[in-house]
Amino acid sequence: MGQKVNPIGFRLGIIKGWDSNWFGGKDFADKLIEDEKIRKYILARIPKGGISKIIIERTLKRITITINTARPGVVIGKGGQEVDKIKEELKKITNKDVQINIFEIKRPELDAKLVGESVAQQLQARISFRRQKSKQGGNQKSHRKALRRDGGEIVYDAHGRKTEGEANQVRDGRRSERCR
Repeated sequence: MGQKVNPIGFRLGIIKGWDSNWFGGKDFADKLIEDEKIRKYILARIPKGGISKIIIERTLKRITITINTARPGVVIGKGGQEVDKIKEELKKITNKDVQINIFEIKRPELDAKLVGESVAQQLQARISFRRQKSKQGGNQKSHRKALRRDGGEIVYDAHGRKTEGEANQVRDGRRSERCR
């Protein structure tokens, strides 16, 4: 068998950070189980929030939870009521002070977890997989902003047109019909 390396473990500390930041000590297992409970609780509590990632940081008396979401309005609720409810419920579960930070994902079509969840939801709704596949492919192509060629950057608008006006336009690894 080949030697396979987990892609997350391969990138940890270099280009990707940990999802939990704390020192375990003797009660490492309890904290790890508590982190998993917190993640499951938040994902179950806000299923339509478009949550991509939950980062947990611990100090002696405080737990800071950072939620990366595509829909911050759903997670926050009206006037921040939803976040306050979640904070109080998590305080009961963990018996520590809880702080929740919410970050918006600007381009959710580029986040793999969110794209996978949307595909799964559409397939559960009995949408034709061919229609869904073509929709996702077109969606990614129309939202792409930049391609790299010869070490330089070429910028395209949402319609796939070049914004800098160079004559030798490259799109998806081949020259476009307009440039021929």
